Amino acid sequence: MSGKKKSKAKNSQLVIRINDEERDRFVALCDELDTSAAREIRRFIRGFIEAHDTASN
Repeated sequence: MSGKKKSKAKNSQLVIRINDEERDRFVALCDELDTSAAREIRRFIRGFIEAHDTASN
């Protein structure tokens, strides 16, 4: 085993609309930081839920 935590299956999509310039800058920064846009958005969502979800606190 690789020691990685097995994550839940990714079986849903979230469609968002942002302007082209913001999207291009975000994707370019992700590339520079050797990560993906999807990974960073998932990381943001998990952090947001953890910070604001009163149901699990």
